[in-house]
Amino acid sequence: MMFGNDDDNDTRLRKLFWKAVDDSPFMMLGLEDVEDAQTRPMTAQVDVPEDGDKDYGGPIYFFASKSDGVGQAVRSASRAVATFAAKDHGLFAHVHGSLVPSHDRAVIERLWNPFVAAWYKDGKDDPDLQLLKFETGHATIWEAEKGSTLKAAALKALFNVDPGKEHSKDHKADVRL
Repeated sequence: MMFGNDDDNDTRLRKLFWKAVDDSPFMMLGLEDVEDAQTRPMTAQVDVPEDGDKDYGGPIYFFASKSDGVGQAVRSASRAVATFAAKDHGLFAHVHGSLVPSHDRAVIERLWNPFVAAWYKDGKDDPDLQLLKFETGHATIWEAEKGSTLKAAALKALFNVDPGKEHSKDHKADVRL
């Protein structure tokens, strides 16, 4: 654990996850309950409440196409999975939850930006536009330390310790998001 950090491991890794998503919001998103369960790259937008704290995240939204991919396959509530890799590859996550279409115009207005606009020729009123809300549930988060492979080899060679178990104690968490 980092010096000066009073958070338990689960809280520390949950906070690192939300910070990493804020820094690089790209996830592989897919539906669990469809025949073509492929994940697709999507841009996640975390809607942190006005009085909220970025360390604790918020609902995750995706702008999608009604006529293609995840947006086409989603139902009123579909089981979904998202995988995430931080841009520095220092954190990884596998998130389960529900994906539901949202018609919340206030959220569309709040999250709309030039990058999203580039995908929809008729802007916020494009008939193909679909806002999806990812209602997160369970997540497994892994932290990758620089030099962890070398440390693992040293632990095994010097102390006959299972490096996977030792590393998991402080660098893996199963959490609710």
